[in-house]
Amino acid sequence: MEQSKEPRHYFYVLECADQSFYAGYTTNPERREKEHNAGIGSKYTKARRPVRMIHQESYETRSEATRAEAAFKKLTRKVKEEQLRLWKRGEEHVRHTEKL
Repeated sequence: MEQSKEPRHYFYVLECADQSFYAGYTTNPERREKEHNAGIGSKYTKARRPVRMIHQESYETRSEATRAEAAFKKLTRKVKEEQLRLWKRGEEHVRHTEKL
């Protein structure tokens, strides 16, 4: 079976030094985390380094990954924390985030 040459698309969450969260999209999570820590990732994370990748999800299309990112960004801090705990335990989504 031939492997697809198309890059995977990822939604990811970083935890910043100030314990805030940053959600984003990339095709290469390892490279992106290094960019954020080098201060070239985004204005937001540049002022909150170091950052640590705490979650990533792989999608087949950019559209799916950016939809997951947008849905996560709309959540309250409390619900984001709950969602991240569920993901860490290998569970799916909290009740109010069906579209993630």
